[in-house]
Parts: sequence; C-alpha cells; structure tokens
Amino acid sequence: MTAAVAVVPGSSDVDVARTVLATEAAALRSLAAGLDESFDRAVDLLDGITGRVVVSGMGKSGHVARKIAATMASTGTPALFVHPAEASHGDLGMIVAGDAVLALSNSGETAELADLVAHTRRFALPLVAITARAGSALATAADVALLLPAAPEACPMGLAPTTSTTMQMALGDALAVALFTRRGFTAADFGRFHPGGKLGARLRRVHELMHTGDAMPLGAPDMPMDRALLLMTEKRFGCLGVQDPDGRLVGIVTDGDLRRAMGPDLLSRRLDQIMTVSPRTIGPEAVAAEALHVMNARGRPITVLFVVDSANRPVGILHIHDLLRAGLA
Repeated sequence: MTAAVAVVPGSSDVDVARTVLATEAAALRSLAAGLDESFDRAVDLLDGITGRVVVSGMGKSGHVARKIAATMASTGTPALFVHPAEASHGDLGMIVAGDAVLALSNSGETAELADLVAHTRRFALPLVAITARAGSALATAADVALLLPAAPEACPMGLAPTTSTTMQMALGDALAVALFTRRGFTAADFGRFHPGGKLGARLRRVHELMHTGDAMPLGAPDMPMDRALLLMTEKRFGCLGVQDPDGRLVGIVTDGDLRRAMGPDLLSRRLDQIMTVSPRTIGPEAVAAEALHVMNARGRPITVLFVVDSANRPVGILHIHDLLRAGLA
C-alpha cells in the first residue's frame, strides 16, 4: 500500500479538495510519463478483433469499467460491461469468439475475475489488464498488462479507491480515443450514436436547420437601397446577401452596415457600395456546433450565416435562432 496523503487537521474543505486534486493530478502525470510500447500493443490487440471489447471489474473498478465500455461504444468501438461475479453464473456466455476482454483490478488479485480470466485463456480470447501490480495473477495471465504507477490514494487513510480509479478511468479514455483516432472516427459518426439532447443538437448538420429557396434574402450588386430595404424587411433575417451574375456570394449587407452608411443619400446608393465583402459562410455538411463557432469567431459575434456550396453559391441561410430552437445553445 502506498503512503496516505497528508491532510493537515483543521484544513478547510477547499484545502482538502485542492490536496485531493493535486494528488490525483500528480498521479496522472506519472501515468502519462510511464506509457510505453505496452499501450501500443494493447491498442493493436483491441483494434484487431472482430467482435466487442468486454470490460470488467469488481467494486469501484467495476463502476469505472462500465464507464469505459460506454465511452468505447459511443466512439465506434463496440463494447459492453460484464460483471465478473455474474460472469461466473452464466454471463460468460456473453463473451464469444472474436471478443477481447479488458479487465480492471488495482491489486490484480480480485477473486471474482478468476473465472472470466480463465475463460479468456481457455478460448484464446485476447486479454488486456489494467492493474497496479506487475507480478499479480491478472498481469501475469494477460496478453498485455497496462501498469498503473505507484501513487497514494487521495484518501487520508490511503484506503478508499480514489487516485487509482482516476488513473483507471483516464487510461480507459486514452484507449478509447486512441482507437477512434486510429479508425478515423468523425463527428458525424459520433452524432449517429448521440441523436438526443444537446450533444445530438450540436452534431446535427447545417442543411437540416437552414432556410432555403425563396426564404433566402438575396440581391444583385446594383440593387438600389430603397428596394433592398424592402426586401430585407420582407425576409426578416436582418441582412441581404449580394450575388454576382454567376450566383456567387460576394458580400452581405446587415443592419450594422446600414447604420454605418446612414446619410441623406442612403436610399439612392447600391448594395455593392455599402456591403461587407467576403462575409463569413459555412457549408451545408458542417455540423451545427461548427456554425455556432463561426458565428462567435473573430471577436465580433454575428447572428446569421449564409450556407454556400463549393462554388460559393448560396444554398441556404442559418440564423442563431435556428440553433437555439434545435437546443444547441
């Protein structure tokens, strides 16, 4: 057992919290510094299977294992959690040829894992271990053992799993991210597994939210401002896109442009005389979160984006209210 964290008697709650976080942060730095080719071999092994990653652990390690399985499943690596005690009473049948097992045990001697480990050896299923003891039964049986560095638990008694489970969680995240990075998992792929809630909204495509056709406020560069103002009022987006003869978007006139151009001759001027050239735009296949980022970029937020094709021709328009209605912001 590693030394307990020294918490000064009478410390404030905030001081205790800072001690805990500093202890766990130091352990994560040590974990990162100690990664070696074993991590590469573990990723190779998990990436090479045709089935699922079965994640298992007992107690606090089991709670971490559930989260790791969920993270992998949502990022393109089929995975599930199997409780090691239930595995001994029939759930071993869930683990079949083509699967790999990722087993978590800080001590490496968790009795409840024994049958599951034996099952992997009997049927030649790949086994990756996350443990703190190199000579433990689990590490010895595994095809690849990912070892946690010696680090004190953040509990002053050194008993409650705190630092150790934080390292397990982080290492599981590292495996999941390495796997989906290697496989070229994209935001669009992510969206298919997260269709609900704010996350689903962030990953919706711009073309699903934009206004198209006659709803778009568009005018030619030589359109006089008296007509432009009527069109802007009719379309209700607070702007007017300016198209050249080939249909390309060459500028935009916004309420701000109108205020800056305000004068006795405003109504007799043309769109191209007051427009902002090269306005911010976005493509129809971009995700909604990217549209929100573009709207807020450059230190001067905007509320409307024209959606353009590869030739810079407007195919739609997106308002910040569309993102709000979709639950994005």
